[in-house]
Amino acid sequence: MSGSDQLSAVFSALADPTRRAILAELADRDATVTELTAPLPISMPAVSRHLKALERAGLISRTRSGKLRMSRIEAAPLREAADWIERYRRFWDTSLTRLDAHLAAVQAAGRPTDRTTHGSACPDRESPSKAHDKEN
Repeated sequence: MSGSDQLSAVFSALADPTRRAILAELADRDATVTELTAPLPISMPAVSRHLKALERAGLISRTRSGKLRMSRIEAAPLREAADWIERYRRFWDTSLTRLDAHLAAVQAAGRPTDRTTHGSACPDRESPSKAHDKEN
């Protein structure tokens, strides 16, 4: 699976709250389907279906030892998703820092920061009633 397809599969798997709950359990310890089903309000077959989706996304691996089938979290795909999200967090942090600096400069210059305090919310445009009056 290519990198972007893998990332899509990870985000798709993470979109479900039950799958996120399962991953939270597996972050603490490896577990069987029975153990994972106990705290959830769904059936064992439903948990098995969620485990298959998590496995397809590469978020868990499953091993068999005798009759026990254990599920284990796989951190690498989560790291890739976190790295992807981190790029956008840095973008927003930078954007908000620039906005803070701009607002500080505007306030220091004594200019109002809220355009709605001086009449129209958009001073460069006339209100519809004024435009209508000019036409007549």
